[in-house]
Amino acid sequence: MAEYKSVDSRKILMGRLGYGRDLLEELTNVCAEHDVTLGRIEAIGAVQKACIGFYDPETREYQFLTLDNALELTSLIGNVSLKDGKPFVHAHVTLADETGKSCGGHLAPGTVVFAGEFILEIFGGPAFNRNYDEETGLHLW
Repeated sequence: MAEYKSVDSRKILMGRLGYGRDLLEELTNVCAEHDVTLGRIEAIGAVQKACIGFYDPETREYQFLTLDNALELTSLIGNVSLKDGKPFVHAHVTLADETGKSCGGHLAPGTVVFAGEFILEIFGGPAFNRNYDEETGLHLW
């Protein structure tokens, strides 16, 4: 059965991501600077290289794919909650190469911004905390 809480939109931040910065780290820093404990995040732009992950439910480990070429960031969507008392950005990305071929997965450290724009919607309401889930091996709400 689904579990959920009611939240209210409190504030929306829009901004530009820093050239040469780690995408996940940059988004996490914005959340930390604004004490975001609950939110939704989106971004578009381009990256110099990327690292994306796929969670293997059999091994309970992430498999990572490193892409060492320029790519369009056609979509980033995710959420912000708390893990170990700190803002935690959980995002998935879709990336496209010069031929339009796309790939996607879990955003991992090592994705370097070329140019990017983000929207962060900050919610008010009970915080969502990530805790280890025995059934999946993931840190879930």
